[in-house]
Amino acid sequence: MYDVNVKLGLKVRQLIDLQIMPQSLSKVYIHCVFSTKKGVPFITDAIRKDLHSYIIGTLSNIGSYVNEIYANSDHIHVLCTLPRTITIAELISKIKTPSSKWIKKQGLSNFSWQGGYGAFSVSSSKVTTVERYIKNQPQHHKKTSFKDELRNFYNEYTIDFDERYVWD
Repeated sequence: MYDVNVKLGLKVRQLIDLQIMPQSLSKVYIHCVFSTKKGVPFITDAIRKDLHSYIIGTLSNIGSYVNEIYANSDHIHVLCTLPRTITIAELISKIKTPSSKWIKKQGLSNFSWQGGYGAFSVSSSKVTTVERYIKNQPQHHKKTSFKDELRNFYNEYTIDFDERYVWD
């Protein structure tokens, strides 16, 4: 009789523990920016929307919400949430690797993304501003080159960088 009560007591205690288990919650916005290898203008209007959809689906599958995305001909901007269980480097890899394979399947067999990336934190109060900035990419790049744009981000975020290693 004692063993049954002890076992039942443990089962009840385990059920109670499951109901009051603490949570780890976060909402971290990341503005990811990276270019095609050597800045080659691979991304065309013909694949842009499908590429956006593909990346949104890929990130959704790992628990990341995409607020805004725009693939220029030679680089991409993605504003998304960082899942609680992965690093920024893993997030970028989960964008680059499958999307690169997908682009190659679209007939661009020489395609690849650059090795590096820029990742910038965005406060929740600035999300709308960054969304607008990304939506405005076609107009923005009529005046500003990608290299100047990225230099501006590095300066704004006070990130030291060496030009010899940024553009690959």
